[in-house]
Amino acid sequence: MRILLMTTGLRLGGAERQVADLAAEFAGLGHAVAVMSLTGPQEMALPPGITVFSLGMSKSPPSMLSALRTARRLVRAWNPDIVHSHMVHANLFARVLRPRRGDRTHVPVVCTAHSLREGGALRMLAYRLTDRWCRLTTHVSEEGRERMIGVGAARPERIVVMPNGIDTHRFRPDPEARARTRAALGIPADGKLILNVGRLVPEKGQAALIEAFRRLHQTNAAATLLIAGDGPLRDTLSQQIHALGLVSCARLLGPRSDVPDLLNAADLFVLSSELEGLPLVVAEALACETPVVATDVSGVRALLSASGHVIPVADTPALAGAMRDALANPLNTGAGRAHVLANFSLPGVAAQWVDLYQRLLADPTGRRAAADFAGSRHA
Repeated sequence: MRILLMTTGLRLGGAERQVADLAAEFAGLGHAVAVMSLTGPQEMALPPGITVFSLGMSKSPPSMLSALRTARRLVRAWNPDIVHSHMVHANLFARVLRPRRGDRTHVPVVCTAHSLREGGALRMLAYRLTDRWCRLTTHVSEEGRERMIGVGAARPERIVVMPNGIDTHRFRPDPEARARTRAALGIPADGKLILNVGRLVPEKGQAALIEAFRRLHQTNAAATLLIAGDGPLRDTLSQQIHALGLVSCARLLGPRSDVPDLLNAADLFVLSSELEGLPLVVAEALACETPVVATDVSGVRALLSASGHVIPVADTPALAGAMRDALANPLNTGAGRAHVLANFSLPGVAAQWVDLYQRLLADPTGRRAAADFAGSRHA
């Protein structure tokens, strides 16, 4: 099969990471794979052998029209069997593109939404008006699917849930990595390491996490908080750490390429987000058998159905209390990893995508394929 994945961009991010991982997995299964990015530059590495098209599109109407013309030419030349877009801009672009093969027949389009809130009323209207130009829309969480139905962006029979997947070989328990990483970070053997990984942006709630950690630290002086990631709030969060007198026990690590090692080193992973689609970093923590405390955002309950603490969003006292309880009473982390292996492993998710593509190629309308696929996922 010839699979064209389309993405808004290839910068560092969760949705972009999923596109890269799926591209690699599909290629490993023997499919021809190309990735088309609407914007640049490319920060996400892709394996050799995967064709990359970068349209360099900006927000100006002339640039968008030029990108559409270029994309139509590239699609005809590459001749895909299926086009699968990710994120709102690429989803709308792929629909308007109405891709055709070299023989002028239409290519089936699948659109995946990654955020609980894909945008405001105008974007939801755009989704609704262009719905007929794709075979099927998917969302990474049940909460996201229900919201898109609720705001009229998609009809119930035209949208199904398909979770993202993670590499459970890369994210796995590793005692050697734990010892090595804790030593490098200066965490003593009896110290408790709390980890957060994510962009430093308001929706990730790291300011509330730092305040909750201050409350925890008053009774657990051996605890350390590390936040891995970068973003526009870096200076603000750094100032907060200084103002609260936490410089000796709370650190911003910046961007890291060793997240599996950090997760193994941690005694607790905390997701403090106020908004998510499906926070794969929670699955990654569970796959490493690291205990998890997470706010009740989209996708969390599906991820933590076997192990973990779920707390209300933006409830700092509850966050501090849950961290304290989780450190004192570790959970059955083996159950969490087993749940991830069964439901969120990258090979399993990639196999489901291939199954869906084949169903859509065999069904010109997409209606039967959507119903049958949704039924097979819940069987």
